Amino acid sequence: MSGILSNSTSALVAFQRALATISHNVANANTEGYSRQRIELSNRIGAPNGSGFAGAGVQVDTIRRLVDDFVTTRLLFSGAELGRLQELSRLSGKVDAAFTDPGTALTQSWSALFDAAQAVATDPSSIAAREAYLASAETLAARMRYLDGQLDSLEQETTARMRATAEEVTRLSREVARLNQEIVRQKGAAGGQPPNDLLDQRDRLVAELGRKIGVTTALQDDGSMNVYTQGGQALVVGTRSLRLVAQQDPFQPQRVNIAIEQGSTLVPLPDSALAGELSGLVDFRRQVLDPTNRQLGLMASALAFLHNRQNAAGVDLYGNRGGPIFAQPPVTALAAQGNTGSGSFSASILDIAQVTTQDIEMVWDGVSFTARDPVSGQTFAISGAGTPGNPYVVNGVAMVLSGTPNPGDRFLIQPTAGAAGRLTRLMQDPRGIAAAAPVLVSADLANLSDAVPQLTVSNPDDPLLGTPVDIVFVTPTSYTVNGGPAVAWTPGSVISVNGWDLRLDPPPAAGDTFRIRATGPNSSDNTNARALAQLDDALALRGGLGALNGELRALVTSVGAAAQGAEFSLQAQQAIQTQLEADRATTSGVNLDEEAANLVRFQQAYQAAAQMIGTADTLFQTLLGAVRR
Repeated sequence: MSGILSNSTSALVAFQRALATISHNVANANTEGYSRQRIELSNRIGAPNGSGFAGAGVQVDTIRRLVDDFVTTRLLFSGAELGRLQELSRLSGKVDAAFTDPGTALTQSWSALFDAAQAVATDPSSIAAREAYLASAETLAARMRYLDGQLDSLEQETTARMRATAEEVTRLSREVARLNQEIVRQKGAAGGQPPNDLLDQRDRLVAELGRKIGVTTALQDDGSMNVYTQGGQALVVGTRSLRLVAQQDPFQPQRVNIAIEQGSTLVPLPDSALAGELSGLVDFRRQVLDPTNRQLGLMASALAFLHNRQNAAGVDLYGNRGGPIFAQPPVTALAAQGNTGSGSFSASILDIAQVTTQDIEMVWDGVSFTARDPVSGQTFAISGAGTPGNPYVVNGVAMVLSGTPNPGDRFLIQPTAGAAGRLTRLMQDPRGIAAAAPVLVSADLANLSDAVPQLTVSNPDDPLLGTPVDIVFVTPTSYTVNGGPAVAWTPGSVISVNGWDLRLDPPPAAGDTFRIRATGPNSSDNTNARALAQLDDALALRGGLGALNGELRALVTSVGAAAQGAEFSLQAQQAIQTQLEADRATTSGVNLDEEAANLVRFQQAYQAAAQMIGTADTLFQTLLGAVRR
């Protein structure tokens, strides 16, 4: 009877704990991150007697969490990639919207400027056409400033989110370390039994941490969990956590980089060590924001440079050489915060054909400067001495050094970054548009041939450009310049004098005269206006291989492709995440139908155990009654 009673009592206790476990599962069926628990039972080893081993009942070995470690690990990596793509897609979509929305897109105002220039070329004497051209220039400059402002706002948003995410990573790491301490304590107090609900809480926090920065984990023998970035840097070691910091960029204080605090030292984390939302923010800044800003800046700088240069090559309605249409955006030159010398740079664009969107880092070694790409480390060719008369020249940018740098001092030159935000229309007077060429050619009415003169200016800065010149053909194959000695000429060859080139077709006859004179006020010539209207297709960029229109197409295409690519990748990753969450739910999720079936089964077992206790009591009372008689 004592065997029946002890067996029944052990069963009653075991099934009571089983019912409590089921009720716990049901209560947390909708709790995020909860893992289904299951009681593990085993039979007690019986004691030997003369007729064999009699059973000693049942015992509860543990209450086990049902978790698939492989799926959990995959979820960590998938969650990190999902967090990265969500940030990348969201922010890239904002850039794409700014450049494609009809109210803010660049293409319409861009086309309007060159259409207006063509109208000036059609009627160079029209003040209305000239005013429309300047109004289009102002609209385009304002649109570029607006887009640059949008990019600047996204830069500020990215920086703010990086700061907030770094603080959140620090908080989550601290919470994981605190849970580690509590898990170790409770596991020791329970004789090594796992505190399942605390383990669920820790897994949920680690999943959140993974979504923010991307992590890997390592379980320790005492039940604690070490957490590392995907680059291998420790975030949580046992009960100790490290702080993540958004550190100011050494060149641009408004921009931050991610570092980890180790003691009193901040160790910068390379991009390869980041994943999750932080990686998405960094990738957006590096792959979308910076290239777009610099490409837009190149277009603004080239627009101003080419228009100003071309207008200076012509003559306005006052008879003067044309002035600048746009204020040339300045080149940004920054000194690193850690510099110890007094050196500083001023920079300007020297040759727009050689300018690229790449930043230039100038590093002083105590003897000379090295020019390199601050991202890739690629070195650039450098010439000059850094003086006003002989500046350093790198990628078409002229740099003048002031002060004295110390060895190790660094300087960042940004030829195009932010240039669009500084583009403004400078010209106010429509008569200042230099539509005419600086010199014009005319053929005498008495000429015997049908030779048509074509004059182009090869050097608008030639000091003798406007000097009157008479070309007289003494024979069909020779000519004089202002009555000088005869010069041989062959059909198709060019006559070059004082910075201009003259072509004649068909060949002239003896006695033909062609007069070259400086252009006077109120000229109706449209030679330079036609050149202004064709600047968008002129191969004046990228070493003579690129045009403004090509740069515009490349900008719009790259922005759209980045946004679309990020969105497609996000959709694919969401499908992967959904499947992994379904896999986790298969193992760890609470199935209420299954729990209901287990409830009935353990309830019946509990009732049977109680009945066995009643039977044992009846037998014991019967035995006592027999002894009393």
